[in-house]
Amino acid sequence: MTMDARRRRLLKTGLVLGGAAAGGWALSTVARSQLMNPCLAALPPELAGHELIAQTFDGLDPTLLRDVHVHLAGTGDSVRGIEMTPRMLSPLHPAEYVQRLFYLNAGCAHEDPGRVDASYVDRLHNLVEALPAGFKLMLFAFERAYDEAGRHLPEHTAFHVPDAYARDVARGNPDHFEWVCSVHPYREDAVDALEAAARDGARAIKWLPPAMGIDPSSKRCDRFYGAAARLGLPLISHAGEEKAVHGAGGQELGNPLRLRRALEHGVTVIVAHCATMGRDVDLDAGRNGPMRSSFDLFARLMGERRTGRLYGDISAITLRNREVEVVRALLRREDWHDRLLYGSDYPLPGILPLMSPASLARDGLLDATTAPVLEQVRDHNPLLFDFMLKRLLRDGRHRFANSVFEAARAFPTI
Repeated sequence: MTMDARRRRLLKTGLVLGGAAAGGWALSTVARSQLMNPCLAALPPELAGHELIAQTFDGLDPTLLRDVHVHLAGTGDSVRGIEMTPRMLSPLHPAEYVQRLFYLNAGCAHEDPGRVDASYVDRLHNLVEALPAGFKLMLFAFERAYDEAGRHLPEHTAFHVPDAYARDVARGNPDHFEWVCSVHPYREDAVDALEAAARDGARAIKWLPPAMGIDPSSKRCDRFYGAAARLGLPLISHAGEEKAVHGAGGQELGNPLRLRRALEHGVTVIVAHCATMGRDVDLDAGRNGPMRSSFDLFARLMGERRTGRLYGDISAITLRNREVEVVRALLRREDWHDRLLYGSDYPLPGILPLMSPASLARDGLLDATTAPVLEQVRDHNPLLFDFMLKRLLRDGRHRFANSVFEAARAFPTI
């Protein structure tokens, strides 16, 4: 049996054993004949010149185009500070092991020792060559988990991408990359670290509260919020249910209503994925209030006017684990479009079973003729695929406004 065959068998086994924890994919999805990203090279000329690609960028200002949600990943073999929990390296923990295989395959990382981290970045360099000049990716650092006393919790840290790593990768291709720092507010040196990131050109801050053990509604965050507002750094914070990364906190930390505290301190808040998955306690009805859709709670925040500005990013909204009606709602809420920002959640668009243009076409959200073209593009360039997909989404006359994709407007000028 070849190594590729063994890997495919392990992936199928791991998905069956750990599928719920790894993302809740249905067995029908697992049964797809092609599970792995083929990682093809640049678009062939006939595809690169397809009218659908030209149509995708028609009417947009390339200098304002941003993907506000791009993850860096690796195993740490570059010895530049990336950390990964040993659980993700062991088949004894099938859900996390399979996640690692899928994430790194989605990013076309090499399996050769010493080349994983570098090859993931090399693939990003290759992918952006197909994007218009001026289009930039915002690359995420990713903080460790900490407890309430500000102590690092290595046993609860799934992975860590240091600020310095994200900064240096961005500096390696400033025409196409910007970077987003990730600083835990409970750290004793949190404000100093945030100020250092701002001096080094960070454009925003990334949090994933359930994984990092952050309660955005805690007064422990106030000093940090004051610094973020003073420095003009927006906070990109996950909200809603989190399935991809396990960590130090409970799902309740992803409640969108907990982000009000940041807004009240004058911080610009970007709610990742528009909280399009899961249910949370309606805290406006008390700690024991009824459970509501996380998206409904996000919608409540969008209807409020507070000191800080509130945005949502549209990363991950087209994954199979999202309800189609949530996508329809975002397309129809044209009054929100000046506060929605494009994001891909890369490398997830490279995980083939997670997204189906054909299914979206069957649901009436895409022209059926576009699905085969999008599938071909994805095999070569998942970043371009995701951008095209969201530009082409329709619900009747409703589509995302150009401003959603011209996302640079939401970030301070350096």
